[in-house]
Amino acid sequence: MAKNEKRWFFSPSRAPKPKVPELVKIEVKQVCDELVESVLKPKNIDADPQEDRFNYIVDIFTKWYRNYFYFYAKYHYPGPNAIEPFFETKFARMEYVGRDQFNLSYMRHTRKWWEVYPDMSLDECIEAISDDPLFTP
Repeated sequence: MAKNEKRWFFSPSRAPKPKVPELVKIEVKQVCDELVESVLKPKNIDADPQEDRFNYIVDIFTKWYRNYFYFYAKYHYPGPNAIEPFFETKFARMEYVGRDQFNLSYMRHTRKWWEVYPDMSLDECIEAISDDPLFTP
């Protein structure tokens, strides 16, 4: 028998991700929207930007997509070369992994998600997003 002979074998797929219950979606949305209004917007949105040449944040909002809960920042690009006057970027992501358990990730400069806090409760995620500079939009 040749040493380089290739063989096929069964490789089971990963375990399916748990479906997010509707009550969890509602609770997470309410708590995170409160964080956005009370902490993130006052800290990151400048009501009167001094420079008209640079992008600046005009809104921060949240949205569910499948098992992921995203934090978005909406920017205004006032320059004369703007293709669109506004654009949105995601800056934080909470992945639902089980009963009150989330994996918390931030968007790196490489446009890849980087998981920094696995298996955290909702309260721990809120605290990390409000305090950790990795989650600055």
